[in-house]
Amino acid sequence: MLNKSATVNHSRLLWGVVVFFVVAAIGLYWSKWNPYYHKAFTAANEHSIGASIISGEAATAAAPSWHTAWEYCLVYFKAIWKAFIVGIILASLVQVLVPRDWIRRVLGKTSYGSTLIAGLSSLPGMMCTCCAAPVVVGLRNQSSSVGAAVAFWFGNTALNPAVLIFMFFVLGWKFTVLRLLFGIILVFGVSYLANRFVKENANAAAFDKNVVEPLPVQEGSLWTRWVKSLGTMSVSLIPAYILTVLTLGAFRAWLFPAIGDQWGNSLLVIIGFAIVGTLFVIPTAAEIPIIQTMMSFGLGGGPAAALLITLPVISLPSMLMVGRSLTWRVIAFLAASVAVVGVIAGLIGRFVL
Repeated sequence: MLNKSATVNHSRLLWGVVVFFVVAAIGLYWSKWNPYYHKAFTAANEHSIGASIISGEAATAAAPSWHTAWEYCLVYFKAIWKAFIVGIILASLVQVLVPRDWIRRVLGKTSYGSTLIAGLSSLPGMMCTCCAAPVVVGLRNQSSSVGAAVAFWFGNTALNPAVLIFMFFVLGWKFTVLRLLFGIILVFGVSYLANRFVKENANAAAFDKNVVEPLPVQEGSLWTRWVKSLGTMSVSLIPAYILTVLTLGAFRAWLFPAIGDQWGNSLLVIIGFAIVGTLFVIPTAAEIPIIQTMMSFGLGGGPAAALLITLPVISLPSMLMVGRSLTWRVIAFLAASVAVVGVIAGLIGRFVL
């Protein structure tokens, strides 16, 4: 039989998990579910969800300057601030409310099961890559496997259900199917392969056998630990995040030049946009009006498909945010994989879009 102390402790752990999911549901409703519900009707009725965040209605953005950097930063953070607040709060709460042993047992294995569970559990989040990045850091701090953390990260972006709905109404079913298929490859394929690039696999093998050593009990009150977790993550993540968004925003005209009919479907442009899309940072679903606008000025289906896959999944700011949690060896593999998958999608897009 469990003694009274053990029973009380187990009850507190359960209440902590319940509180975490309640906060997650409220936060996601406020930042994602409710706004996207209404945006779906806009997409269906108007076949558009707004102007391109890169150039508006023009063929290309203004030349690099402090003004264009600040302008992009304001528009970008206005679009994502709610989701980022929710993301960083959930990232801090997962470290104080959800028992680490539980995460290790469910998401800490290098087997495919942990990757699958993490990928599926990411679907309600529907966050952009930078808003999901703090949660990835939190999961890794709680001893999730690399594969599971990446599956959660990529699942929020590549398989975002709301974005797939917007895409169907704005860009058509071919773009939607292409995104879905390559999103599955990224979330449930590339993420699992990321485990191979981690030196901790020897220790992770113990998780696969359910041999989990007890971890030290965290000291301090719940409030103290949460404030410490929130403060540490904010200080370590936000400054570099803002700086890289400003830099990329300033040079977006060089990164996304006007492409006319002559170069609109070339292999060189596909490769270039696959690389740029992997590095550039956008809010959730912003790839849709970007592609819609650029195609109206002559961009072909191939480069558009490359941007479709690479733009939302990963970015330079989000890579910097998770760099210490995933190691730069893993980050390099993920960035290269996203770019290569984008090129493959672009080659297919040349003929089907």
